[in-house]
Amino acid sequence: MDLFVLRHGEAGNRQKMIVADAKRTLTAVGRKEIDEIAKGLLRLKIRPAHIITSPLVRARETAEIVAKVQKSKNLEEWEELKPEGNRQQFYEKLSKLKLDSSILVVGHEPYLSTMICDMIGASGGRILLKKGGLARVRIEGFVPKMRGELRWLLSPRLLKKF
Repeated sequence: MDLFVLRHGEAGNRQKMIVADAKRTLTAVGRKEIDEIAKGLLRLKIRPAHIITSPLVRARETAEIVAKVQKSKNLEEWEELKPEGNRQQFYEKLSKLKLDSSILVVGHEPYLSTMICDMIGASGGRILLKKGGLARVRIEGFVPKMRGELRWLLSPRLLKKF
């Protein structure tokens, strides 16, 4: 399974926001950047069979932009991708999808970088996944635990150049 891990786009400074964190929306700059990144994914021939997102507004908006550019109708919200979500439950749900498929997940930090480190056997390690950044992890198996290999990690700036 190819797992593409995308951090949501720019949603503004949460310290200055009066809106609850879960309801923060993408900024105009964030929307434009994610649109450019989504087009870069197409140029890289990344066409996930499923797009799975955190239900928080900024992640959902990011996933919707990607789905629109990809012309994909396979968009799902999983509670497990919330910042406080249970990664083990996420892994269990993910294991029920076809092992030969490609999946795009959209979520938040530090959840995503911690998840990537868990998958590649680098627990306690740290990966920097910027807003709009994308990682590709090749999942090699789910039993006895999730295991994979980090294939690449791209910054938003690089993604927009493709």
